[in-house]
Amino acid sequence: MLPALSIGNVGQLAVDLLVSSMRAARIGYLDDPCVLPCIGNNAYEPLPMGELALPLEVYESTANALTLVQQRSPVIKGKVVDFAKNLADFIATCGKKHVVLLSSLDFGRWQQIDTSSGSQIHYLSSTKDDGTDDYCEQMGWRSLHEYDSEQSRWKYLSTLTEAKTTQEDGPPSDEELEEGDYLPSLPFASLFTFLKAKGIKVTCLLCYCSEGDNIPDAFNLAEATGKLLGLRPGDEGIKWVIPYSWKSVYGPPPDLSIF
Repeated sequence: MLPALSIGNVGQLAVDLLVSSMRAARIGYLDDPCVLPCIGNNAYEPLPMGELALPLEVYESTANALTLVQQRSPVIKGKVVDFAKNLADFIATCGKKHVVLLSSLDFGRWQQIDTSSGSQIHYLSSTKDDGTDDYCEQMGWRSLHEYDSEQSRWKYLSTLTEAKTTQEDGPPSDEELEEGDYLPSLPFASLFTFLKAKGIKVTCLLCYCSEGDNIPDAFNLAEATGKLLGLRPGDEGIKWVIPYSWKSVYGPPPDLSIF
C-alpha cells in the first residue's frame, strides 16, 4: 500500500492513520533521486528521541500481512514517470502481487458524478480493461467514469512502459491539455500504469476533496482500505489510533468565544 501525492495530501494522511493504528514497524526506507529530500521528527511517537522521519519509509504489519510505503515529500517536477518506473521495478522485484494506491482528486472537477451511492470513494482497478472491479462494485464504490485507456495521455503512459519509448516522444503540451487529460496527468496514473505493466494487480482508492483540513477525508479513505483488505476497524481487528504528528498539523481548534 502506498499514497500517490495529490490535492489535500489525503493519501498520505490515510497511510499515516493506518500505520499508527496497526502499530506497523518501520523496516527500512527507500532512497530515490526523484523525490525531494526532507527530514522531520518521529511521526508516530514522542519517543524514542532521535528517530527521524524520512521522505520514503517502508512499514510492515505482520499481523495483517501488509507492507506500507509512506511518501512525505513530492516528486521533483518532470520526474513523476521516472519515479513510477523505479517504484514499479522495486515492487515487482519484491514479489508483491497486489498494490493499493491511495490518492485524492480535485473536488472542483467533480462533474457529472453519480452520487446516489452516498460515498465519496471512487476506484480504478487493473482487473478489467475498463478499470472496473466486481469486488469494488460490491463495496458500493463508483469506478472513475473519466478513465479511458484509449485516451491520448493514458496511451502515452502505456507506451512509456516499453523500453523502446522515451519521454522525449512527449504527450500533448500543457497548452493542448483537454478535459480528459486531468486524470492521466496525476501521479497515481503513472504508478497505476507501470505497476499494471509489471503484471501486478493494482487498486486505486480515490476521494474528491479540497485543500484544507482533510482529516475526515483521510478517515474515509482509510476505512475504505480496511474494507478492501478485510481489516475491521472498531471490531476485533484494527482500531483507529490518531498519529502523534497530527497534534500540530492544523493547529489548535478555534476559540469558541469568537463566535
